[in-house]
Amino acid sequence: METNNIHHLRRQVANLRQSLFDQGYVDEQFIELEELQDDATPNFVEEVVTLFCKDSARLIHIIDQTLENHPVDFAKLDNYMYQFKGSSSSIGAKKVKTKCTQFMEYCRAENVEGCKRTFQQLKEEYTTLRRKLEIYFQYARQVGPTETASCTQSKSVN
Repeated sequence: METNNIHHLRRQVANLRQSLFDQGYVDEQFIELEELQDDATPNFVEEVVTLFCKDSARLIHIIDQTLENHPVDFAKLDNYMYQFKGSSSSIGAKKVKTKCTQFMEYCRAENVEGCKRTFQQLKEEYTTLRRKLEIYFQYARQVGPTETASCTQSKSVN
C-alpha cells in the first residue's frame, strides 16, 4: 500500500511533467523518449537529457566565442546552431528549438545584432528548461525510475 508521501510525490512528478508541456518547454518528442525507457534502461530519458545539457553547454560556449569574432562568420554560426537545433529537437526542447530557428534566420540575413539578441534569449530559455528538468528528474528519482515512462500525456498540439 502506498504511503501518503509516495502518493504526494507521484502527484508532484505528474504535475511537474505536465507543466513542462503546458508551458511549452517540451513537445511530443519528449513523449517519444519516454516510450523508449523500460526496465532495461530505467533512466534513459534522464541520461539523454544529461547528454543534451553537456552538448548544449559546449555549443553555447563555442557560439559565444564565434559571435565575438570580427568579422562574424555567419556560416560557422549557422552550422553550430544547426547542431544545437538538432540536439534540442531530439529531446523535444520546444522553446529552445524555436530560438535556434530564429537565430538561424538572423544568421542567413547576416544580422549580428539579431543573432546576439536571439542568442541571449536562447540561453535564457535553455537555462530555464535545464532547471525545470533537473527538478523534474530529482522528484522522479524519488518515486522510482519507471514513473517517468508510465505517465501519460495527451498529444494535443498548441
